[in-house]
Amino acid sequence: MKLTEKKLSRLQGQINAILETANEMETKYTKELQKIHPAYRKSARNLVHYMALRSHYIEDLQQELRFMGLPGLSNCEGHVMRSLLAIKTILNYLSGNPKNENQKGTLSIKKSGKVMNANTKALFGNKSKKRRTRIMVTIPNTAAQDQSFVNKLISLGMNSARINCAHDTPETWEKMIANIRKASTQKHKQCKVMMDLGGPKLRTGAMVAGPQVIRIKPEKDIMGRITGPTLVWLAPPEASPPGNSTVTHIPMDAEWLSLVKRGDEIRFTDSRDKKCKLEVIRKQKDGKWASTTDSAYIAAGTSFEVYKQDEKGERHFTMGELSPIEQSVTLFPGDQLKIHRDPAPGEPAQYDEKGNLVSMAHISCTLPEVFNDVKIGEPILFDDGKIEGIIESNTGDELVVKIINAKDTGAKLRADKGINLPVSDLSVTGLTPKDIKDLDFVAQHADAVNVSFVNDHHDVQQLLDKLTELEARIGIVLKIETRKGFNNLPQILLTAMQSYPVGVMIARGDLAIETGWKNIATIQEEILRVCEAAHVPDIWATQVLENMAKKGLPSRAEITDAAAAQRAECVMLNKGPQIEKAIKLLARILRRMQNYQRKKEVILERLDFAEDLSMKQDYA
Repeated sequence: MKLTEKKLSRLQGQINAILETANEMETKYTKELQKIHPAYRKSARNLVHYMALRSHYIEDLQQELRFMGLPGLSNCEGHVMRSLLAIKTILNYLSGNPKNENQKGTLSIKKSGKVMNANTKALFGNKSKKRRTRIMVTIPNTAAQDQSFVNKLISLGMNSARINCAHDTPETWEKMIANIRKASTQKHKQCKVMMDLGGPKLRTGAMVAGPQVIRIKPEKDIMGRITGPTLVWLAPPEASPPGNSTVTHIPMDAEWLSLVKRGDEIRFTDSRDKKCKLEVIRKQKDGKWASTTDSAYIAAGTSFEVYKQDEKGERHFTMGELSPIEQSVTLFPGDQLKIHRDPAPGEPAQYDEKGNLVSMAHISCTLPEVFNDVKIGEPILFDDGKIEGIIESNTGDELVVKIINAKDTGAKLRADKGINLPVSDLSVTGLTPKDIKDLDFVAQHADAVNVSFVNDHHDVQQLLDKLTELEARIGIVLKIETRKGFNNLPQILLTAMQSYPVGVMIARGDLAIETGWKNIATIQEEILRVCEAAHVPDIWATQVLENMAKKGLPSRAEITDAAAAQRAECVMLNKGPQIEKAIKLLARILRRMQNYQRKKEVILERLDFAEDLSMKQDYA
């Protein structure tokens, strides 16, 4: 590219304009910057400088710099001012003015990396051997009773354990944490405890109860003698028996069920005080098949125990109670659904003998306060976006929703499923009464608190005030899962950076629904960039190796997603029956990807046989 005086002058002018905006914004936000924790002061300034850079149209500038063989600002997030000054210095020399540009208190590329590493270590603990990116695992309540299970997770590479306060009780959490601490000591590894506050999550309310008793009825001959064992399907409530709807389905918790293996014996006492047993014979999809020759009546609350035979002899553990048996609402495109303030249990639509609608399906919701905010014509989504509707009316006590998108064969809506209002301006925000109660426990026992549905800096300030009140010094992870949260992220971070350490979780599930599936890729990218600018470690979360954790075999898309996840400081896995395999695979993927990419920076690893035009690799 021919460098003319005019071109150099134009490039210098563009750089100077960005520098001027950066200085103006630093002055504008002086008050906020003065409140920042000492460990984050340079990082907070850099965040402001980054937002100043992004306020300019720099696509053409970047391309011209690249054509000249100069840094194109594509990886400058962590050291904005130093990068701009370096480019200005080069342009000075090229224009015949050999002047070095410098500014005190700015971060170099090397120092920026060190700051991010220190912040990551403060929040997530030490990195694993030969792996930069940490692994966070959502642990099931199995961890409260099975010490060996926790030991295995830490041995395989779990760097932090996530406990969801939306489930279980403080007594169970305390047992889980005790086992994590014990395993960390035994394995000489540091595993941080992160606890999720549920936040103001909008969900469907309870449904009317279904059958109160499940009957197991083996086949008998004409003499009343049992002719052989009968099959029983053990699975979560939503997992229907595959290919055979007439088989008895005993709904069981997926976490407990994951511990049951073929050959195990499940014992229980039925509602008649009769001792019965089931033999587990095989696994299929989301459940297990068992057989029995016992006739039994099982009521809600029945307790099950699993007995195992191994080289150490017989051992057993309590499996837990029978899962609640509830109905669901089946919805088709064109149906109407009533959502009401009244917490009365929901019911499916009722029809007369001629098939005419008598009463539409109805269900309550957990946050009826939203009725004050939603408007007619706004979209509403249920169950991770599987069902989509439009609000047709709002009386203040009831919403009528027209279903516009669902399975042609009907989509089942159950209790405790998420509701999203992506374009509604909701006033429901901040810590819930349950969050405040849970925070007291979290502050005493956890290393960090994960805050759900953070929408603006007021939510963060409320949390900081509560932690100050509790005299708690723990890490904070901000879960970005709404449109508001994403839009306000820079201000959210500046408020959170009054405390140390801080992290951000990219909660891709709700975020995709709230912002639109087509936007999640770019939004995820922007969050990574803003966090890099603030030197705030981020967590790549939601459905990472989901199939692997649940079924033991990953999809190809999951592998590439896991590979891309190394750009974050931490990757979160959800619980599942095959979680051990998922941790092992993720750890290996992250280690291998480090040879190809360091965050966004491409690394050209040496190819052993490149001189032979070969791409041969070690696939071990």
